[in-house]
Amino acid sequence: MSTVELTKDNFDEIVSGNDFVLIDFWAEWCGPCKSFGPIFERSSEKHDDLVFAKVDTEAQPELAQAFQIQSIPTVMIVRDNIAVFAQPGALPEAALEDVIDQARKLDMDEVRASVAEAQQAGQEQQAQG
Repeated sequence: MSTVELTKDNFDEIVSGNDFVLIDFWAEWCGPCKSFGPIFERSSEKHDDLVFAKVDTEAQPELAQAFQIQSIPTVMIVRDNIAVFAQPGALPEAALEDVIDQARKLDMDEVRASVAEAQQAGQEQQAQG
């Protein structure tokens, strides 16, 4: 499956409409981004059940800002609308495959429970604050 270009216009539709999305935040001028691009592309061909998407941080600064992208490339994995992985830096192919494998094995019920717990704790702190 080829990669999808994410924009502020299609982001919600693509990320909300799919269970498992890998996102590569990149820019044309970025050397490490250019070397990571083919790795990301090859991985997309191996995993045709997943959505691979790219965000050009120059063309989509709102998305880069919304996700607090500080350096590129940054790879993010979103499962069931929850960001379960985000790491700056170009990953070697084996590392990218390992991250995908680990994300596939996540128990999303546990992840959702953990997120709910963290949100509850944050709300309680705000109430006390």
